[in-house]
This record gives sequence, structure tokens and C-alpha cells, in this order.
Amino acid sequence: MTAPELDHRYVEGAQAEPVLLLLHGTGGTPDDILALGKELSPSSTMIAPAGPVSENGAARWFRRLAEGVFDVEDVVARAGELAAFVEAARDRYGLAGRRLVAAGFSNGANIAAAVTLLRPDVLGEVVLFSSMSPLPEPPETDLHGRRVFLANGRHDPMAPLDSSERLVRTFRERGAEVTEYWHPGGHQITADGLESARQWLSA
Repeated sequence: MTAPELDHRYVEGAQAEPVLLLLHGTGGTPDDILALGKELSPSSTMIAPAGPVSENGAARWFRRLAEGVFDVEDVVARAGELAAFVEAARDRYGLAGRRLVAAGFSNGANIAAAVTLLRPDVLGEVVLFSSMSPLPEPPETDLHGRRVFLANGRHDPMAPLDSSERLVRTFRERGAEVTEYWHPGGHQITADGLESARQWLSA
């Protein structure tokens, strides 16, 4: 697949730190999600692309048919596009061989999960905030050696608990190492969730 020309921000960081691929939520921007990256690993190199889909002017990573109802064909296609973008960015910025971790919130976390399920050769480590299952029938991909951190609220109306728990099961059934952090709130990133993600990232 030809790498799509996604608008993005690139921030050079320390060689010793992981490279962060930062994926914003619906209506977010690369600048928004760069702020999250600096909370997670301030010295990291960061790549923050902009979602290519517009929903009434709000940037997203893939289309949805209704709240919580995803256009599955578009999820698959856009995951392929993002995987191609990541591969091209590795070459463009000389990142081959370096540890790369995707971190996303909401819709950004969902596309990160989709790429991990569909293209684990491209994304092997992900930090998912307020994520839900992006695919009703994920492929039986071998995810041994892949690492997933998920932080979700137990009362999140945007990422229902049953869907989030199904995503965790999907990763584990395929061999991924999953770390869960659950908070009692809704669709948000909590201070404790961030701290748990930082500890996971440094492990």
C-alpha cells in the first residue's frame, strides 16, 4: 500500500527513549495529543498524525455509522493506511530498529487497537485510553510478544464496559501481554491511569 500523506507533527527526542506514535480522539488534533505524549514520556521522539476522516468537521480515524457503531470496512482500510504511514515515517525519520509505542485516546486508541490486531508487524506495543473493540470479528493473529496497556472507566458511556472487556479478551486469547487499569469514572484519562501507563512504558 502506498503510504498516505497524513498531516502530522514530528518532535525529535532522546535516542534512549521509546518513539511515541500519538493518536488523538474524535475532534482532537496532533497538538492536543502531543500534550499527552509529554505526560507519558517527555524526552521521547513523537509522531502525531491527524485523523484523515471528517465527521461534521471533527477529525477521526475511521467512519462510524452511529455512536459506537463502526464502519468495519473503513476500520480495516484506515488501519492499513496508518500502518503504511508508520512504515514510511520509520524510513523518513531514521527510526528503524527503535522501540515504537502507539498511545491513543478514544477513537485514536481504537485505531491503535485495530492496527495491532491487523498489522502486529507494525505496532507491537500500545497504550489505549478509553478504548473499545474496533472489530466485531478480529483475525486470529498471533500476538505473542506484543504488549498492551489499557486504561478505561467502568462507567464510560462512549466505550461500554462489555466492549472494552471483549477487547482485552481478544488480545489475551491471541497471546498478547495485557495490563489493565480500570477507574470508576467515564470517558477520561485520570492522573492514576497516566501514572500506571508511565510505569508500564518504563518496564
